[in-house]
Amino acid sequence: MIDTFDLNILVEPALKWFYENKRDLPWRQGRNPYGIWVSEIMLQQTRVEAVIPYYQRFMEALPDIEALAKCPEDRLLKLWEGLGYYNRVRNMQKAARVIVEEYGGEMPGTYQRIVSLPGIGPYTAGAIASIAFGEKVPAVDGNVLRILSRVAEDDRDILKESTKKSVTAALQRIMPEAAGDFNQALMEIGALVCIPNGEPKCQQCPWQFCCEAYAHQSYDRLPVKTKAKARRIEERTVLLIRDGQRILLGKRPAKGLLAGLYELPNLTGHRKEEEILEFAKAQGLMPLHIEKLPEAKHIFSHIEWHMIGYMVQVADVDSYHATAEGCLPSDCLLVDLDQVQREYAIPTAFEKYVEFVSLKLGPEKNTF
Repeated sequence: MIDTFDLNILVEPALKWFYENKRDLPWRQGRNPYGIWVSEIMLQQTRVEAVIPYYQRFMEALPDIEALAKCPEDRLLKLWEGLGYYNRVRNMQKAARVIVEEYGGEMPGTYQRIVSLPGIGPYTAGAIASIAFGEKVPAVDGNVLRILSRVAEDDRDILKESTKKSVTAALQRIMPEAAGDFNQALMEIGALVCIPNGEPKCQQCPWQFCCEAYAHQSYDRLPVKTKAKARRIEERTVLLIRDGQRILLGKRPAKGLLAGLYELPNLTGHRKEEEILEFAKAQGLMPLHIEKLPEAKHIFSHIEWHMIGYMVQVADVDSYHATAEGCLPSDCLLVDLDQVQREYAIPTAFEKYVEFVSLKLGPEKNTF
């Protein structure tokens, strides 16, 4: 159990290992609190290698907190496109505006003030406060919970808030002066050695000498996590509706799944070609050509979309008006094809179909 394990013996080996093995990452160049904040939000549920180009693009476009606060939402979401979880960057902007209004555009320098900002939880606040400002506070996420549950052979459920609070309190008691480096060492051990999927690399671990899970070969059953509920399956039909060199995009409602983002029009269920043609006609459109697109799947936290798709070429949309309930064309934007990927943030749920946006349609051999 972590409560009875002497965590002090972990500090020096972890720091020594970190100084010798840490990766050269762009957000580790200096101790810029804004850069640390951006990186920590991006790294949630995304691999470091995937985050680096997004981070560099984001920081080049929005180099400081004031720039983030002032950024138009469509541009902000486009910069975040591909990372998913768009509410995270919306909350970052909310926090940035508070920082501009209350702290003159400079990140406040204490954990308590940082954690009070919109969208910043204990882990991110701990990372910023310790790495940027040297405050002796822990930063506890799933990686830290995993490696500590193994080294101490602690079989408590790491998804329970009580376990997280217990681990945080235990770490708080032993935080060294180099708190930021120690927190990063824990993150790095979790990323490179005591990995989440697959067998841990115990021969490379600085804690092998004291690890209870290594001694008892119990790492394969740790950490303990409550089994997640099965995701709900939803079938959807995605439509690429084109008018020459323009395509229809919808905008999601302001609340709910993928709130406020642009999307390819889609219908519930798996629809047949004949149904799609009738639907388009019911919206006041004139279909000229239709092509079936590949199937795709996208997993959200609690929902799984199973999708099929169609590319539909229609006559001049400007000449038609919606005549039946639906999203086309009254609730959609008609966008030039070359603008879609450049200016509009489309969720990764539609990534498979966005690939076909610039695809040339086949000959207009069918008239419906």
